[in-house]
Amino acid sequence: MACDIKIFEATTAENVYVDAINRLLLQLSSSPVLFTHGKLADIVASSSSHLFFAEHAGEIVGMLTIGEYLAPTGRKVWIEDVVVDEAMRGRSLGRMLVEHAITYSKTTGGGTLMLTSRPSRIAANRLYRSCGFEPKETNMYRMSLDAE
Repeated sequence: MACDIKIFEATTAENVYVDAINRLLLQLSSSPVLFTHGKLADIVASSSSHLFFAEHAGEIVGMLTIGEYLAPTGRKVWIEDVVVDEAMRGRSLGRMLVEHAITYSKTTGGGTLMLTSRPSRIAANRLYRSCGFEPKETNMYRMSLDAE
């Protein structure tokens, strides 16, 4: 199966990518926001965002985003929006995506690689720990700055 999977970075804003992202976001979030061609164009144009897809038999079956920035305490790299299509789960695609992100992050400058995952996502949390991530005791806060 692993040899049938291709992981690649989106470097152009293709409509097929937008369709795949919207399909996968429905499986990631109970209240996804419609993803647009313009948003994809912004991601691929950004030097601090990297969107990776997992492809099987010509179809996008998973994705993961890496966001990176420099801070006084060093380079920070975040993994975001990890999702594997429901029909393809249990085949180690999530592991392949995360391991790709780890390798990519190491080879592009190192730093601290971070991610968050809801406690209810038991399989995802087990995956992250098995890939070498350690829980960090902290409070996570957020504030939406989008117009209401």
